[in-house]
Amino acid sequence: MMKVMFLCTGNTCRSQMAEGFARELGLGLIEPYSAGLVPAGLVHPAAIAVMSEEGIDISGQSSKGIDPALLQQMDIIVTLCGNAEESCPVTPPEITRLHWPIDDPVNSIETAMGTEKEDLNKFRKARDEIKRKITGLINSMEKEA
Repeated sequence: MMKVMFLCTGNTCRSQMAEGFARELGLGLIEPYSAGLVPAGLVHPAAIAVMSEEGIDISGQSSKGIDPALLQQMDIIVTLCGNAEESCPVTPPEITRLHWPIDDPVNSIETAMGTEKEDLNKFRKARDEIKRKITGLINSMEKEA
């Protein structure tokens, strides 16, 4: 089983959704983790809501910081924002690093006040993009197995 850590800045949305999808879709292939450079301390309620639409419950997950010892145990590290890609601690060369630049729906709704439906659609867009990326990662793992 591959240990995969998903990193973003606050560990409140994108990395939480990625962890949830990896746990559900990568069952038996991926041991998922997520963390943030500056953890926000909560999983965004809209992220929980849109993942629930996919039948995945991330309400029990928590926002946490990077554990350097755990980071060194990963097979793959996936950064989901430019800040995480630039600021991720140095890792050994045998750890695969992937970067999936996915727009932050939390930042988007804070800077552009939209309706509740518009805001949820931003979370859905990020969710769907993450699901496609996770599915692609799983497909490549299955080919290698």
